[in-house]
Amino acid sequence: MPISTTKKMLGAALATGVILALAGCGQAPTDTKPGDKPAASNFKPCIISDDGGWNDRSFNQSAKEGLDKIVKELGVKSVELQSDSADQYGPNLEQAISQGCNYIVTVGFKLSADTIKSAKANPKVNYAIIDDLADGDNDGKPDAPNIKPLLFDTVQAAYLGGYAAASWSHEAGVDKVGTFGGLQIPPVTIFMDGFVQGVAKYNEDKGTDVKSVGWDADTQKGQMTGGFAANDTAKQTAQSILDQGVDVLLPVGGPIYQSAAAAITAQNKGTLLMGVDSDLAVSDSSVADITLVSIQKKIGEAVYSAVKDASSGKVDTTPYIGTLENGGVGLSSFHDFESKLPAGLTDELKALQEKIISGDIKVTSVSSPKA
Repeated sequence: MPISTTKKMLGAALATGVILALAGCGQAPTDTKPGDKPAASNFKPCIISDDGGWNDRSFNQSAKEGLDKIVKELGVKSVELQSDSADQYGPNLEQAISQGCNYIVTVGFKLSADTIKSAKANPKVNYAIIDDLADGDNDGKPDAPNIKPLLFDTVQAAYLGGYAAASWSHEAGVDKVGTFGGLQIPPVTIFMDGFVQGVAKYNEDKGTDVKSVGWDADTQKGQMTGGFAANDTAKQTAQSILDQGVDVLLPVGGPIYQSAAAAITAQNKGTLLMGVDSDLAVSDSSVADITLVSIQKKIGEAVYSAVKDASSGKVDTTPYIGTLENGGVGLSSFHDFESKLPAGLTDELKALQEKIISGDIKVTSVSSPKA
Protein backbone atom coordinates (compact mmCIF):
# COMPACT_ATOMS: atom_id res chain seq x y z
CA MET A 1 0.00 0.00 0.00
CA PRO A 2 10.39 1.82 0.73
CA ILE A 3 16.28 4.55 -0.22
CA SER A 4 16.79 6.61 -3.42
CA THR A 5 16.72 10.36 -3.57
CA THR A 6 13.46 12.11 -4.27
CA LYS A 7 12.91 15.79 -4.83
CA LYS A 8 13.62 17.94 -1.80
CA MET A 9 10.82 19.50 0.18
CA LEU A 10 9.40 22.50 -1.59
CA GLY A 11 9.02 24.19 1.79
CA ALA A 12 6.84 23.79 4.84
CA ALA A 13 4.47 26.50 3.74
CA LEU A 14 4.26 28.74 0.71
CA ALA A 15 3.16 32.36 0.97
CA THR A 16 -0.37 31.29 0.19
CA GLY A 17 -0.40 28.91 3.12
CA VAL A 18 0.03 25.71 1.18
CA ILE A 19 1.57 22.88 3.14
CA LEU A 20 4.26 20.90 1.28
CA ALA A 21 2.73 20.56 -2.12
CA LEU A 22 3.76 17.70 -1.52
CA ALA A 23 4.57 -0.44 -25.66
CA GLY A 24 6.81 -2.00 -27.94
CA CYS A 25 9.11 -4.98 -28.25
CA GLY A 26 12.82 -5.06 -27.48
CA GLN A 27 15.80 -7.22 -26.79
CA ALA A 28 15.88 -9.86 -24.08
CA PRO A 29 17.02 -8.76 -20.61
CA THR A 30 20.77 -8.17 -20.42
CA ASP A 31 22.95 -10.40 -18.31
CA THR A 32 23.27 -8.03 -15.35
CA LYS A 33 22.95 -8.22 -11.60
CA PRO A 34 21.49 -5.69 -9.16
CA GLY A 35 23.73 -2.63 -9.30
CA ASP A 36 24.95 -3.23 -12.84
CA LYS A 37 24.38 -0.54 -15.43
CA PRO A 38 22.47 -1.70 -18.50
CA ALA A 39 23.81 -0.38 -21.76
CA ALA A 40 21.91 2.80 -22.62
CA SER A 41 20.47 1.24 -25.74
CA ASN A 42 19.25 -1.75 -23.74
CA PHE A 43 17.69 0.04 -20.77
CA LYS A 44 13.97 -0.62 -20.85
CA PRO A 45 11.88 0.47 -17.86
CA CYS A 46 8.39 -1.00 -17.60
CA ILE A 47 5.43 -0.57 -15.29
CA ILE A 48 2.43 -2.71 -14.34
CA SER A 49 -0.71 -1.32 -12.71
CA ASP A 50 -2.94 -2.96 -10.19
CA ASP A 51 -6.61 -3.45 -11.07
CA GLY A 52 -7.43 0.22 -10.47
CA GLY A 53 -6.01 0.99 -13.92
CA TRP A 54 -4.01 3.96 -15.22
CA ASN A 55 -6.91 6.41 -15.08
CA ASP A 56 -7.60 6.08 -11.36
CA ARG A 57 -6.51 9.72 -10.78
CA SER A 58 -4.57 8.26 -7.87
CA PHE A 59 -1.58 5.98 -7.26
CA ASN A 60 -1.54 4.09 -10.58
CA GLN A 61 -1.77 7.30 -12.57
CA SER A 62 0.86 9.00 -10.41
CA ALA A 63 3.28 6.12 -10.88
CA LYS A 64 2.79 6.11 -14.63
CA GLU A 65 3.30 9.87 -14.81
CA GLY A 66 6.61 9.45 -13.00
CA LEU A 67 7.74 6.80 -15.48
CA ASP A 68 6.50 8.77 -18.49
CA LYS A 69 8.51 11.80 -17.36
CA ILE A 70 11.84 9.99 -16.99
CA VAL A 71 11.32 7.94 -20.16
CA LYS A 72 10.85 11.16 -22.12
CA GLU A 73 13.98 12.66 -20.59
CA LEU A 74 16.07 9.55 -21.26
CA GLY A 75 14.71 9.02 -24.73
CA VAL A 76 14.14 5.31 -24.15
CA LYS A 77 11.21 3.01 -24.82
CA SER A 78 9.03 1.64 -22.05
CA VAL A 79 6.24 -0.88 -21.69
CA GLU A 80 3.12 0.01 -19.73
CA LEU A 81 0.82 -2.87 -18.85
CA GLN A 82 -2.57 -2.28 -17.28
CA SER A 83 -4.08 -4.94 -15.05
CA ASP A 84 -7.87 -5.02 -15.21
CA SER A 85 -8.12 -7.79 -12.63
CA ALA A 86 -5.87 -9.52 -10.13
CA ASP A 87 -5.45 -12.59 -12.32
CA GLN A 88 -3.56 -10.44 -14.84
CA TYR A 89 -0.68 -9.53 -12.50
CA GLY A 90 1.35 -12.68 -13.17
CA PRO A 91 0.76 -12.74 -16.95
CA ASN A 92 1.61 -9.04 -17.20
CA LEU A 93 4.90 -9.65 -15.41
CA GLU A 94 5.64 -12.49 -17.81
CA GLN A 95 4.84 -10.22 -20.72
CA ALA A 96 7.19 -7.54 -19.38
CA ILE A 97 10.01 -10.07 -19.22
CA SER A 98 9.26 -11.36 -22.71
CA GLN A 99 9.38 -7.80 -24.06
CA GLY A 100 12.89 -7.24 -22.73
CA CYS A 101 12.13 -5.13 -19.67
CA ASN A 102 15.12 -4.90 -17.35
CA TYR A 103 13.62 -2.51 -14.77
CA ILE A 104 10.04 -3.32 -13.78
CA VAL A 105 7.88 -1.18 -11.51
CA THR A 106 4.82 -2.87 -10.02
CA VAL A 107 2.18 -0.57 -8.60
CA GLY A 108 0.80 -1.63 -5.30
CA PHE A 109 0.57 -4.01 -2.40
CA LYS A 110 -1.67 -6.37 -4.35
CA LEU A 111 1.12 -7.26 -6.81
CA SER A 112 3.52 -8.34 -4.08
CA ALA A 113 3.35 -12.13 -4.42
CA ASP A 114 3.61 -12.04 -8.21
CA THR A 115 6.46 -9.53 -8.08
CA ILE A 116 8.42 -11.72 -5.68
CA LYS A 117 7.85 -14.77 -7.87
CA SER A 118 8.97 -12.95 -11.00
CA ALA A 119 12.02 -11.41 -9.30
CA LYS A 120 13.19 -14.80 -8.04
CA ALA A 121 12.76 -16.32 -11.49
CA ASN A 122 14.61 -13.44 -13.17
CA PRO A 123 17.50 -12.45 -10.88
CA LYS A 124 19.20 -10.37 -13.59
CA VAL A 125 16.18 -8.07 -13.89
CA ASN A 126 15.68 -5.25 -11.38
CA TYR A 127 12.29 -4.44 -9.84
CA ALA A 128 10.64 -1.74 -7.78
CA ILE A 129 7.33 -2.18 -5.97
CA ILE A 130 5.13 0.55 -4.57
CA ASP A 131 3.51 0.32 -1.14
CA ASP A 132 4.98 -3.04 -0.16
CA LEU A 133 8.18 -4.40 1.32
CA ALA A 134 7.89 -7.59 -0.78
CA ASP A 135 8.48 -9.47 2.44
CA GLY A 136 6.37 -12.59 2.09
CA ASP A 137 8.31 -14.48 4.76
CA ASN A 138 8.06 -11.59 7.25
CA ASP A 139 11.77 -11.38 8.01
CA GLY A 140 11.84 -7.61 7.61
CA LYS A 141 13.45 -7.42 4.17
CA PRO A 142 12.47 -8.06 0.54
CA ASP A 143 12.32 -11.74 -0.40
CA ALA A 144 14.48 -11.16 -3.47
CA PRO A 145 17.64 -9.00 -3.60
CA ASN A 146 16.62 -7.38 -6.89
CA ILE A 147 13.45 -5.67 -5.57
CA LYS A 148 13.44 -2.04 -4.38
CA PRO A 149 10.44 -1.18 -2.19
CA LEU A 150 9.01 2.33 -2.53
CA LEU A 151 7.14 2.96 0.72
CA PHE A 152 5.41 5.98 2.23
CA ASP A 153 4.76 6.84 5.87
CA THR A 154 1.51 8.48 4.88
CA VAL A 155 0.22 8.63 8.45
CA GLN A 156 2.27 11.81 8.91
CA ALA A 157 0.55 13.71 6.12
CA ALA A 158 -2.85 12.23 6.98
CA TYR A 159 -2.41 13.57 10.53
CA LEU A 160 -2.18 17.07 9.09
CA GLY A 161 -5.19 16.32 6.89
CA GLY A 162 -7.27 15.17 9.85
CA TYR A 163 -6.36 18.29 11.80
CA ALA A 164 -7.36 20.48 8.85
CA ALA A 165 -10.65 18.61 8.41
CA ALA A 166 -11.49 19.00 12.10
CA SER A 167 -10.69 22.72 11.99
CA TRP A 168 -12.89 23.24 8.95
CA SER A 169 -15.77 21.27 10.45
CA HIS A 170 -15.58 23.04 13.79
CA GLU A 171 -15.50 26.45 12.13
CA ALA A 172 -18.63 25.44 10.19
CA GLY A 173 -20.36 24.43 13.42
CA VAL A 174 -20.77 20.79 12.35
CA ASP A 175 -18.04 19.09 14.39
CA LYS A 176 -18.17 15.80 12.52
CA VAL A 177 -15.91 14.35 9.80
CA GLY A 178 -15.65 10.89 8.30
CA THR A 179 -13.60 8.43 6.29
CA PHE A 180 -13.99 5.08 4.57
CA GLY A 181 -11.67 2.83 2.59
CA GLY A 182 -11.51 0.40 -0.29
CA LEU A 183 -9.67 -2.64 1.05
CA GLN A 184 -8.42 -3.12 4.60
CA ILE A 185 -4.73 -3.20 3.67
CA PRO A 186 -1.87 -1.13 5.12
CA PRO A 187 -1.63 1.42 2.27
CA VAL A 188 -5.30 2.26 2.91
CA THR A 189 -5.61 2.09 6.68
CA ILE A 190 -2.46 4.17 7.23
CA PHE A 191 -4.34 7.17 5.81
CA MET A 192 -7.31 6.50 8.05
CA ASP A 193 -5.14 6.11 11.16
CA GLY A 194 -3.45 9.44 10.56
CA PHE A 195 -6.75 11.15 9.78
CA VAL A 196 -8.43 10.21 13.06
CA GLN A 197 -5.24 10.98 15.02
CA GLY A 198 -5.18 14.45 13.48
CA VAL A 199 -8.79 15.04 14.48
CA ALA A 200 -7.92 13.98 18.03
CA LYS A 201 -4.97 16.38 18.06
CA TYR A 202 -7.23 19.25 17.04
CA ASN A 203 -9.61 18.42 19.86
CA GLU A 204 -6.72 18.23 22.31
CA ASP A 205 -5.33 21.59 21.25
CA LYS A 206 -8.63 23.43 20.98
CA GLY A 207 -10.72 21.79 23.69
CA THR A 208 -13.32 20.82 21.09
CA ASP A 209 -15.22 17.60 20.45
CA VAL A 210 -15.09 17.06 16.69
CA LYS A 211 -16.22 13.50 15.99
CA SER A 212 -14.63 11.26 13.36
CA VAL A 213 -16.71 8.38 12.01
CA GLY A 214 -15.99 5.47 9.68
CA TRP A 215 -12.76 4.22 11.25
CA ASP A 216 -11.53 3.20 14.71
CA ALA A 217 -7.74 3.30 14.85
CA ASP A 218 -7.63 1.36 18.14
CA THR A 219 -9.63 -1.62 16.91
CA GLN A 220 -8.55 -1.21 13.26
CA LYS A 221 -12.15 -1.59 12.17
CA GLY A 222 -14.29 0.58 9.98
CA GLN A 223 -16.16 1.11 6.73
CA MET A 224 -14.70 -0.60 3.64
CA THR A 225 -16.14 -1.06 0.15
CA GLY A 226 -14.32 -4.33 -0.55
CA GLY A 227 -12.40 -2.96 -3.54
CA PHE A 228 -11.26 0.13 -5.38
CA ALA A 229 -13.97 0.32 -8.03
CA ALA A 230 -16.21 3.37 -8.29
CA ASN A 231 -19.50 1.51 -8.11
CA ASP A 232 -22.83 1.40 -6.28
CA THR A 233 -21.24 -0.25 -3.25
CA ALA A 234 -18.75 2.57 -2.93
CA LYS A 235 -21.50 5.16 -3.32
CA GLN A 236 -23.66 3.45 -0.71
CA THR A 237 -20.72 3.29 1.67
CA ALA A 238 -20.04 6.99 1.18
CA GLN A 239 -23.72 7.73 1.71
CA SER A 240 -23.73 5.78 4.98
CA ILE A 241 -21.00 8.11 6.27
CA LEU A 242 -22.71 11.23 4.93
CA ASP A 243 -25.94 10.18 6.60
CA GLN A 244 -24.16 10.53 9.95
CA GLY A 245 -23.88 14.27 9.37
CA VAL A 246 -20.23 14.74 8.36
CA ASP A 247 -19.20 17.81 6.42
CA VAL A 248 -15.73 16.54 5.38
CA LEU A 249 -15.27 13.08 3.87
CA LEU A 250 -12.02 11.21 3.17
CA PRO A 251 -12.41 8.20 0.82
CA VAL A 252 -9.21 6.13 0.66
CA GLY A 253 -8.88 3.86 -2.33
CA GLY A 254 -8.22 5.36 -5.74
CA PRO A 255 -11.39 5.61 -7.87
CA ILE A 256 -13.81 5.27 -4.94
CA TYR A 257 -13.53 9.03 -4.53
CA GLN A 258 -15.72 9.30 -7.66
CA SER A 259 -18.57 7.52 -5.88
CA ALA A 260 -18.09 9.70 -2.82
CA ALA A 261 -18.19 12.82 -5.00
CA ALA A 262 -21.41 11.64 -6.64
CA ALA A 263 -23.03 11.09 -3.24
CA ILE A 264 -21.87 14.49 -2.00
CA THR A 265 -23.12 16.29 -5.10
CA ALA A 266 -26.49 14.53 -4.95
CA GLN A 267 -27.21 15.67 -1.40
CA ASN A 268 -26.00 19.25 -2.05
CA LYS A 269 -25.35 20.08 1.59
CA GLY A 270 -21.91 21.65 1.29
CA THR A 271 -19.92 18.59 2.35
CA LEU A 272 -16.34 18.63 1.10
CA LEU A 273 -14.12 15.85 -0.18
CA MET A 274 -10.51 15.10 0.69
CA GLY A 275 -8.22 13.42 -1.84
CA VAL A 276 -5.46 10.86 -1.40
CA ASP A 277 -2.23 10.04 -3.23
CA SER A 278 -2.36 12.79 -5.88
CA ASP A 279 -3.62 16.37 -5.74
CA LEU A 280 -7.22 15.51 -6.57
CA ALA A 281 -8.27 19.05 -7.43
CA VAL A 282 -5.61 19.02 -10.17
CA SER A 283 -5.87 15.42 -11.34
CA ASP A 284 -9.66 15.62 -11.63
CA SER A 285 -10.88 19.17 -12.14
CA SER A 286 -14.50 17.97 -12.12
CA VAL A 287 -14.33 17.65 -8.33
CA ALA A 288 -12.08 20.64 -7.63
CA ASP A 289 -15.01 22.70 -6.34
CA ILE A 290 -15.71 20.20 -3.55
CA THR A 291 -12.13 19.11 -2.72
CA LEU A 292 -10.78 20.79 0.41
CA VAL A 293 -7.25 19.37 0.25
CA SER A 294 -5.43 16.15 -0.67
CA ILE A 295 -3.12 13.94 1.38
CA GLN A 296 -0.32 13.22 -1.06
CA LYS A 297 2.13 10.41 -1.60
CA LYS A 298 4.79 11.54 -4.06
CA ILE A 299 4.64 8.24 -5.93
CA GLY A 300 5.49 9.73 -9.28
CA GLU A 301 8.62 11.37 -7.93
CA ALA A 302 9.74 8.14 -6.23
CA VAL A 303 9.28 6.20 -9.48
CA TYR A 304 11.05 8.93 -11.46
CA SER A 305 14.05 8.87 -9.13
CA ALA A 306 14.30 5.08 -8.92
CA VAL A 307 14.19 4.69 -12.71
CA LYS A 308 16.59 7.58 -13.25
CA ASP A 309 19.09 6.04 -10.84
CA ALA A 310 18.77 2.65 -12.49
CA SER A 311 19.34 4.14 -15.93
CA SER A 312 22.66 5.57 -14.74
CA GLY A 313 23.77 2.37 -13.05
CA LYS A 314 22.73 3.24 -9.50
CA VAL A 315 20.48 0.26 -8.89
CA ASP A 316 20.06 0.60 -5.14
CA THR A 317 17.50 -1.82 -3.69
CA THR A 318 17.50 -0.23 -0.24
CA PRO A 319 13.86 0.52 0.64
CA TYR A 320 12.81 4.12 0.15
CA ILE A 321 10.40 5.59 2.70
CA GLY A 322 8.65 8.85 1.88
CA THR A 323 8.14 11.14 4.89
CA LEU A 324 7.32 14.76 5.62
CA GLU A 325 11.02 15.37 6.14
CA ASN A 326 12.17 14.16 2.73
CA GLY A 327 9.09 15.47 0.93
CA GLY A 328 7.75 12.03 0.04
CA VAL A 329 4.38 12.81 1.64
CA GLY A 330 2.52 16.01 2.44
CA LEU A 331 -0.58 18.09 1.96
CA SER A 332 -1.51 19.62 -1.37
CA SER A 333 -2.62 23.20 -1.81
CA PHE A 334 -6.07 24.12 -0.51
CA HIS A 335 -6.58 25.82 -3.88
CA ASP A 336 -9.83 27.82 -3.97
CA PHE A 337 -10.48 27.09 -0.29
CA GLU A 338 -7.27 28.84 0.78
CA SER A 339 -9.00 32.15 1.44
CA LYS A 340 -11.84 30.45 3.30
CA LEU A 341 -9.78 28.52 5.86
CA PRO A 342 -10.18 29.13 9.58
CA ALA A 343 -7.89 31.89 10.79
CA GLY A 344 -4.46 30.61 11.78
CA LEU A 345 -4.93 27.11 10.38
CA THR A 346 -2.02 27.19 7.94
CA ASP A 347 0.33 28.40 10.67
CA GLU A 348 -0.88 25.62 12.93
CA LEU A 349 -0.30 23.04 10.22
CA LYS A 350 3.18 24.39 9.60
CA ALA A 351 4.01 24.14 13.31
CA LEU A 352 2.63 20.61 13.50
CA GLN A 353 4.66 19.56 10.49
CA GLU A 354 7.84 20.95 12.00
CA LYS A 355 7.18 19.11 15.26
CA ILE A 356 6.55 15.83 13.43
CA ILE A 357 9.79 16.23 11.51
CA SER A 358 11.76 17.07 14.67
CA GLY A 359 10.23 14.17 16.55
CA ASP A 360 8.54 16.35 19.14
CA ILE A 361 5.24 14.85 17.98
CA LYS A 362 5.28 11.11 17.36
CA VAL A 363 2.91 10.11 14.57
CA THR A 364 2.79 6.46 13.66
CA SER A 365 0.44 3.71 12.55
CA VAL A 366 0.42 -0.06 12.83
CA SER A 367 0.64 0.17 9.04
CA SER A 368 3.71 2.41 8.97
CA PRO A 369 6.61 1.00 6.90
CA LYS A 370 8.87 -1.16 9.04
CA ALA A 371 11.87 -1.14 6.69
